Amino acid sequence: MKISNRGLIPPFIVMDVMRAANEREVAGELVLHMEVGQPSTGAPKGVVDAVKETVGADKLGYTDALGIPALRFRIAQYYKAQYGVTIDPARVVVTTGSSGGFVLSFLAAFDVGDRVALVSPGYPAYRNILSALGIEVVEILTGPETNFQPTSELLAQEMSKNGIFQGLIIASPSNPTGTMITPDELKSLVAFCDANSVRLISDEIYHGITYGTVAETAVTLSDDVIVINSFSKYFSMTGWRIGWMIVPEDLLRSIECLAQNLFISAPSLSQIAGLAAFECREELDQNVKRYTVNRELLLRELPKSGFSNLASADGGFYIYADVGTLTNNSSEFCERMLAEVGIAATPGTDFDPTRGHRYLRFSFSGEASVMVEAAARLYEWQK
Repeated sequence: MKISNRGLIPPFIVMDVMRAANEREVAGELVLHMEVGQPSTGAPKGVVDAVKETVGADKLGYTDALGIPALRFRIAQYYKAQYGVTIDPARVVVTTGSSGGFVLSFLAAFDVGDRVALVSPGYPAYRNILSALGIEVVEILTGPETNFQPTSELLAQEMSKNGIFQGLIIASPSNPTGTMITPDELKSLVAFCDANSVRLISDEIYHGITYGTVAETAVTLSDDVIVINSFSKYFSMTGWRIGWMIVPEDLLRSIECLAQNLFISAPSLSQIAGLAAFECREELDQNVKRYTVNRELLLRELPKSGFSNLASADGGFYIYADVGTLTNNSSEFCERMLAEVGIAATPGTDFDPTRGHRYLRFSFSGEASVMVEAAARLYEWQK
């Protein structure tokens, strides 16, 4: 029987690491989870209360494919309050997590054979979803010299050497590096895309989790960009599978038709939960304060264990470490770290197929006690 080649894409390695860590826990071993980008906190109290009330009073049927009007309106309000930009609620699309947003945007904006540029190291699902859809991935290799972010100069060089591309995906703060694009560089990237008819997709799911710098949204600079966000990270609602997009008017009907057929609608209960989440900012900001403490601790302690070459970690909750002085095989290194000291981390090969063998990613989204214990174990392991 025929099997489609679409499924022959690389795995999302962090999920394999999580499975191995969970198997170790089932066997009775202690595991310090630093592999998955998931807040250790659950949904905020206001969300839980709203859901309890709704479950007893609402039939929870289908909603409009683009989301319940109240949530779309509230997201537009959020952009006005947070970024000072006026968004027509009609351009807001509620999605099944940011992952649903990626699928919808890639399908609506690109055809089979189109070329889409993205940064390496970067979130592997971009690359793997594009490949499954028959879209060619253009890897833009970045490093510390550009803070692991793209520049208009790098994009121009790529286009000059290898031809045009139809799309660009950016993320600020980024996964896995936690680095951010400066406001001036964001303007330059938007201008490059406008001048070269490149559709820009801005992944902004780590907005709200930054350290000393406020994240800028690309939607303030152009009505042609696609912005993708989620309730998973800042709002601490990973398992609720709810996100949103801000989309250009010329793609709205295409995205609606795709959403109707692929998803029908995002889960109605999760949409109601998302509406309540915007009223829980005080609790959510306390989570960010905890991430801040975790970040400071690891940036201080990891170099004592030989992890001395670290990305700047300006936002999100990751530290991307160059471990080339310790290993040339980050996958094997992570396996040993889990087996010998019970720390689960993600090898850089998940984020950078070319150079990831000398990098790994630590997530500091967990409890402070986990970070303290992990730092102590790593020190003893490496001394």
